[in-house]
Amino acid sequence: MKQVKVQPLTRDAFAPFGEFYDMANPDGYPLCGAIHQFYPDRMTTACQGRLAFSPLVVKKSEPMVITQQEYHTTTEELMLPLDDDIIVHVAPASGGAVVTDHAKAFLVPKNTLVKLKAAVWHLAPLPATKDQVTVMIILPECTYANDCPVVDLSPDEQFEIVK
Repeated sequence: MKQVKVQPLTRDAFAPFGEFYDMANPDGYPLCGAIHQFYPDRMTTACQGRLAFSPLVVKKSEPMVITQQEYHTTTEELMLPLDDDIIVHVAPASGGAVVTDHAKAFLVPKNTLVKLKAAVWHLAPLPATKDQVTVMIILPECTYANDCPVVDLSPDEQFEIVK
């Protein structure tokens, strides 16, 4: 079985799949008041209709074998790990063709907002250290029902994430 090694999250390595921002340690020029610093527009996304905020709880599995993937044809997905670092696995947008030979896995620190580009292959992020993790998933309302093809990977397409 193919193994995908978890790599650090860097701008260059993650750029083909999306972008990220450390929300707990903002940088750049803030708008300041007497008791606040506001860091506007550090990450943006487009949405027609209503935006939904959905908690996702994921349990750790050993080994970390990926047997399914999904993508959203027209929708960016945002993930914010709330109580642990996460491992996000991705593969390039491919018009619906499974491309797990190009899969990557990234270690995303807690409180880092990750935005996946539309059509990038992924599935639930995995806990990096704890037995389970809670992740805020931000998508247009009902994306899971309207724009979410989930593919069962054949044994040859499956891969294991290793640290």
